[in-house]
This record gives sequence, C-alpha cells and structure tokens, in this order.
Amino acid sequence: MSESLPTDTTGDDLANSLRAIADGSPLVQHLTNEVTMNDVANLTLHWDALPVMADSPGDAGEMANGASAILLNTGQVPAGKVEAMHEAADTAAERDVPVVLDPVGVGATPTREAVAEELLEDVDFSVIKGNYGEISALAGVEAEVKGVESVGEYEAIEDTAQSLAESTGATVVASGVEDVVATADGAVRLSVGHEMLGEVVGTGCMLGATVASFHGALEDAETAAVHGTLAFGIAGELAAEMPHEGPASYRTNFHDAVAGFSADEAAGMDLADRIERVA
Repeated sequence: MSESLPTDTTGDDLANSLRAIADGSPLVQHLTNEVTMNDVANLTLHWDALPVMADSPGDAGEMANGASAILLNTGQVPAGKVEAMHEAADTAAERDVPVVLDPVGVGATPTREAVAEELLEDVDFSVIKGNYGEISALAGVEAEVKGVESVGEYEAIEDTAQSLAESTGATVVASGVEDVVATADGAVRLSVGHEMLGEVVGTGCMLGATVASFHGALEDAETAAVHGTLAFGIAGELAAEMPHEGPASYRTNFHDAVAGFSADEAAGMDLADRIERVA
C-alpha cells in the first residue's frame, strides 16, 4: 500500500491510468450476479480491459491463473458460486493478484452477511467497494439496506470507511451522492457523477468492475480506487450531456461515454475541485 491517497491527481495522471489499461489489456475475472453480468462484462471491455465471467467451481480457480484482477460480487450467493469465489481467491493469493470485493446487499439478510464474513476471514482483499449501507454493515455500524439499495443517513461515512480499511487492510470505496475512498490513514471525497446513475440498475456493480479493471493495470490499490472512481463518475456526467429520454437511453449513453473516454480527453481535464481530503 502506498503512503497516501493520490489527492493531487491531475488529468494527466488519469490519462496515464487509462493508457495503462489500454496497453496492458488486463484480464478481469468476474464472479458476479446474473442481473448485471452483461453490463459488467461490456463496461470492462469499454475500459479496454478483457472480461471473463468464470464463476463455477473448478473453472473459477483455473481461470484465475491467467487473471490480472478478480472481482467478487455477492449479488447472488448460491453455494456453488461462493465455493468458486473462494477457489478463485486462493489462486489469486498464490499469484499475488489483486481481489476486489463488491458486497452487494450485505446488511439486507443474514445469509449475505455470513458469506461476506467468511470472505473477509479467508481473503486478503485489495479493495472493497460498496454503497454507504453495505460499507457500514461490513464495518459493524448500524445500516439500512433494502434489497441491494442503501437507504438512511450516513453522516460519518468517512470514519466508517476508514474503520473498515483499518480492520481489513483494504482500500475502501464507499459510493453514494459523493464517493469516499479511504485507507486506514486517511480518506478523500470525490465530487463526480450524475443523479441519473441512480436510475439505472447495476451501476454499482459496474463501478466495482471499473475499479477492478483499473487495478488489473495499476499495482497500487489506492490509485486504482481513486482513478477508477473518478473516471466512472466523469463518464456518468458525460453520458448525461448526450441526448436521452430516460434511464434506458441514459444507460446506453453511459456505455458509449466509457467507450469514448480517451486518455487525450482526460489529460485536458482540471480535477483540482473533484478531490477533497476529508480525513
């Protein structure tokens, strides 16, 4: 882990990260839910990474031998998929491959909480990305999660994210109206994104895929988390500038915005007001 979060990220820095993905074409293995699988795969490809959805016992551990990053998403937790998650994570540990956790719906049911607890016990996650409610539930703080949605107020989310980072050793991304990225040593708030992202099912899963795609090309977890979250939010803003009639056309715009978000475009952006150190 680096000494500090990249609070002084410039457009050139973000451009270099985008170029690293394009040059490296990292293979990102997703063990995710069927609801958002297609969007997750496509968005990974739009970031210039390579998606693979190997999520069955046996195949998952074998595929992880060639992966540059692995994303574990708890949107659905049948026994076979959970077994496959542990297999893939074991292979990742042997190869020193980063593993990202997206604890979808944790806090909504005891079953999901148990699955998440087992994963946290057995896996050394590089990044944990969830909404405010999911991150709070993982940290043992009172949270309200309905289905897979975070509801309620989370005024201390920066402290909560830092607490989870300290207890797990992972970089934590808490997504919400404003996104928070935290380590045990500090936290930053990112002012990016658009309200239309909340009108499309699966954007949280796609953010997890984005962070994993960046981490497949970038060794540093903190840089991958901050740059991936920044790029995702900016793409959400660019999508809103395109003509759209509602959530369905905005969803298409978002995929197009990611696919068209070039390093040259990022290099010209002023990100000074987008990142604020809050802890």
